[in-house]
Amino acid sequence: MEFVLLIALFVPALLAAPEGEKAYNKLSKPYRDGVDLAVQQVNSHSKIQQYFFFFKSMAKTESESGFGVNYIYHNFYLKPTTCTKSTQNASPKNCPFRNDRPMIDCAVCYRTVLGVIDNDPNPYIHCIHKPSLSKEMIQKRAEHYRQMTYSHGAPTLLASKGQK
Repeated sequence: MEFVLLIALFVPALLAAPEGEKAYNKLSKPYRDGVDLAVQQVNSHSKIQQYFFFFKSMAKTESESGFGVNYIYHNFYLKPTTCTKSTQNASPKNCPFRNDRPMIDCAVCYRTVLGVIDNDPNPYIHCIHKPSLSKEMIQKRAEHYRQMTYSHGAPTLLASKGQK
């Protein structure tokens, strides 16, 4: 009986770990780069005891404004793992997901130039434990993306100055 209980507890944890990794690998490079920023920020927080890794995307938006410039908004979940911060070589492969802790809901918003995250404007990263996420926070995230895309305008060929 105890053996069956152990199998029931550990098999789902082992099967869940590759799920997040597969979803991460399906993301295009600009989206993976944004996830990496959020994962680094969350895992560096002093109050976080276990590593969090990408679990799944909830929403993705991309606005192309020409000349290789894109504005990206990505909402996704990070899920806690069994690996503590003292774990050597922590990665999604070595650290099974936990189902007994809340996920972290993240939204990142940033500008890319030729597929690389630009620091002007600074990338916006907002991550919070899912139960604490409010409607106001969701609206603030969306508003930040709208302001970022509108404040820079869209460069056009008509706005460029040729040489004389």
